[in-house]
Amino acid sequence: MDERTALDRLAADLPHAGDDAAVVDGTVITTDMLHERTDFPPGTTRYTAGWRAVGASLSDVAAMGAAARAAVAVYADAAFDPGDLDRFVAGAVDVSEAVDAEYVGGDLDEHVEFTTATTAVGRVTDAGAVTRDGAWPGDALCVTGEWGRSAAALRLFERCDEESVERANELFRFAPRVADGLALAGTATAMMDSSDGLARSCHQLAEASGARIELEREALPVHPAVDEVADGEGERFELAAHFGEDFELVCAVPESAVSAVSEACPAGLTRIGAVSEAPEGGPRVVADGDPLPDRGFTHGDE
Repeated sequence: MDERTALDRLAADLPHAGDDAAVVDGTVITTDMLHERTDFPPGTTRYTAGWRAVGASLSDVAAMGAAARAAVAVYADAAFDPGDLDRFVAGAVDVSEAVDAEYVGGDLDEHVEFTTATTAVGRVTDAGAVTRDGAWPGDALCVTGEWGRSAAALRLFERCDEESVERANELFRFAPRVADGLALAGTATAMMDSSDGLARSCHQLAEASGARIELEREALPVHPAVDEVADGEGERFELAAHFGEDFELVCAVPESAVSAVSEACPAGLTRIGAVSEAPEGGPRVVADGDPLPDRGFTHGDE
């Protein structure tokens, strides 16, 4: 059973479990777990691991349109190396400070492989939280930033030379889009982060909103690093749309508001498609008119 099937199984008892974070009396809270085997390729520094692990939870706060407040982490390994631990905490502190949050500690444990579990806390503004289920036919489908950086990083890690690994670590240290989420709150009708990839995120947003999403391939802003590793246009789109773990925001925005809200997003906001009426028996998500497979990053067996 994969992660999505597990969430569907829990939906009856936990109806809000599908959003990026929970909202309790205006407080946004979210938690994530990352493992060395599945999330940190050989060559990933502990500084990058601390940044990326805490950043993943801060990205969930951003996806709710909330202000980030604090983060904590569990650090588990087969042995506690002082240098590794210090570098992990430094990365966690730096990514928190980058979004005006505070890293306030956590817990230590022993485990057979390096594993970290992170929790981030935020606060909903007067604009209210943004969930996944509000996209409306006629909305524009928009994304922040550039796509494919994590896929490019993985290819660079595989080269193993010092220059490539250093570049890969830089790409792995993404900027959580908290400021962009705050700019979109009150305007976006639906929003989520792209931890599972653009294609899968679009399927999830379309399903939650009971709508159809129509993408334009050429409109997707692709990170320049993808061109360094991709073999042709087909693989370029594959890496940008299906790999996942870019932690950009995917959102539906009223067409009339796209220009104004784009100017307010520090990472930039690009219109890549539109929301339309849900089909009867047809595909939920299409790219240039063709069905876009629901494929992306998944925990567990599909």
